[in-house]
Amino acid sequence: PRAPSGSVTTHVLNTFTGRPAEGLAIHLSRLEDPQQPWIEMMKSSTDTDGRCPPFPAPGTARPGTYKLHFDTGSYWQLLGYTSFYPYVEVVFTITDPSQKLHIPLLLSPFSYTTYRGS
Repeated sequence: PRAPSGSVTTHVLNTFTGRPAEGLAIHLSRLEDPQQPWIEMMKSSTDTDGRCPPFPAPGTARPGTYKLHFDTGSYWQLLGYTSFYPYVEVVFTITDPSQKLHIPLLLSPFSYTTYRGS
């Protein structure tokens, strides 16, 4: 099913195995004020397809700066590997909360890539 407008979706692929990254913890946070700490809005984890429910809850996105925090160190540890990156944070800006944003993450123990998807 398509994600609703005003949501952020992600898809995490393990490029080391060529499979979706199942069980990877993800947190969405918002920066209200650059002088203050990030405010965590939601947390989830990826399913067998490397996806999780859309962030944030439909209708709650506002223009601003957000970040997705991917707990990569714990993910690789569960698979029996060590990772050069204990976590990956992708910081992005929502300018039009009515749009759907898709932020994929391609991940291996020693590299990652992200981009704005469709």
